[in-house]
Amino acid sequence: MTKLPPKTRMPVLFLGHGSPMNAIERNEFSRSWSDLGRCIGKPRAVLMVSAHWQTRGTAVTANPEPRTIHDFGAFPQALFDARYPAPGDAELVAQVRDCLAPMAVAEDSKWGLDHGAWSVLCHLYPEADVPVVQLSMDVGLSPAGHYELGQRLLPLRDKGVLIIGSGNVVHNLPAMKWNLPDEGFDWAQRFQDFVQKTIAAGQDRLLVDYPSLGTDADRSIPTSDHYLPLLYALGARDAADDAVEFVTPKCVYGSLSMMSVALWPSARP
Repeated sequence: MTKLPPKTRMPVLFLGHGSPMNAIERNEFSRSWSDLGRCIGKPRAVLMVSAHWQTRGTAVTANPEPRTIHDFGAFPQALFDARYPAPGDAELVAQVRDCLAPMAVAEDSKWGLDHGAWSVLCHLYPEADVPVVQLSMDVGLSPAGHYELGQRLLPLRDKGVLIIGSGNVVHNLPAMKWNLPDEGFDWAQRFQDFVQKTIAAGQDRLLVDYPSLGTDADRSIPTSDHYLPLLYALGARDAADDAVEFVTPKCVYGSLSMMSVALWPSARP
């Protein structure tokens, strides 16, 4: 990865965030996020779409100092002690509302940065010195509606905003097998490979209608929450300009994909 020159269009990322423990562990996934942060450099701000914030209607975090949310259960105390004190960004809140108008976008002062956001951001920007705004996912929207919102956010990339979707292409927790830390089930690997090839071919819209993609998709996406952030990232893709890079395309514990996707503008050296 080569560092982007200053004053270029920002890339778009989809990060397979996996276990919250990745926030405090140094492994191949957390190292890859650190590498991406060094390559991109510091954006003006980050707009984060996380699997862990779904609402009725669309909202953005409007807190000047968003709290670190520990939205998980039985993990070590060190994980609950972790904080990511990045500031909010009122200017970005206004820009998001402008991009999505006339759709109503609520300003939320109660949410903060959930682990889908801070567990990856703490590796991309460990100093927590880049402002972060989270965009919620409206449970009333269709997959095509989420993808369209991503398209409408694309202009933010030219304003120094790094758009990140955080989830997992394959996320079936009930099927996970802890004795398979470095392997994926055949169906999980096939679906991850299908998604990778489809993105590489620029056929993003095939992935929007994921309920029609068959049994492998059904097993890989038993609920939509971790898959939908990918559609925001693909929506914000400039199909005529962006190059694609796949980072850690690997399935673990049978039914969890840790694949991340970076969409790089052509100005990247």
